[in-house]
Amino acid sequence: MLEIKGLKVKLEEEDKQILKGVDLKVEAGKVHAIMGPNGSGKSTLSYVLSGKDGYEVTGGEATLEGANLLDMDPEERAAAGLFLAFQYPVEIPGVGNMTFLRTAVNSQRKARGEEELSAADFLKEIRAKAKDLKIDAEMLKRPVNVGFSGGEKKRNEVLQMAMLTPKMCILDETDSGLDVDAMKLVAEGVNALRSEGRGFLVITHYQRLLDHIKPDVVHIMADGRIVKTGGPELALEVENNGYAGILEEVA
Repeated sequence: MLEIKGLKVKLEEEDKQILKGVDLKVEAGKVHAIMGPNGSGKSTLSYVLSGKDGYEVTGGEATLEGANLLDMDPEERAAAGLFLAFQYPVEIPGVGNMTFLRTAVNSQRKARGEEELSAADFLKEIRAKAKDLKIDAEMLKRPVNVGFSGGEKKRNEVLQMAMLTPKMCILDETDSGLDVDAMKLVAEGVNALRSEGRGFLVITHYQRLLDHIKPDVVHIMADGRIVKTGGPELALEVENNGYAGILEEVA
């Protein structure tokens, strides 16, 4: 689904290398988690894959179902099936949540040569998905994320994911700022979207999210590289002992 080989990235504004040769393969139907200390390059990886400005790729490649991601504009990556859930979802005053979502869904359908959803079909679908995610109908009427709590913003991101049905979902520290109940709701929404044709890359600092979104594979990232890969037990090792032991072991 997603294949990254030797990816090297630096900041455009300063000559600072952040990713120093990332190798990663996420298969369809699998959930991979990336953990690592602050400054290891986890969020940079998610930004570069989604096409955020400010980064220069200096080596390597990244493909989605064999297509070169790095040659695509951000909107082309989205239409190809890539989705990024932000650590801090932005507020968009003046743009209604429903209008935003219907525009996004239909622009992607159009890009893929599919028929656009009518207002009635869209309404039926979004109400059903919002109910599954325990999202209040009032939230759908408000401007995007305006006045939303941290938990509501993250559930709104999962609703976007449910409506857009991406092939590859990247969650950048989705658990940040959430209490236990909100995190469980978000995790339930993510788990409901797990399927054979969809891959997930979950970036997190904490094992607590991985208690609810059970990963198939866990990677440890440090200093711009993935330094160790294992099963869910690797996340528990980090939770219990921190990163020091692992970093010494791979040094």
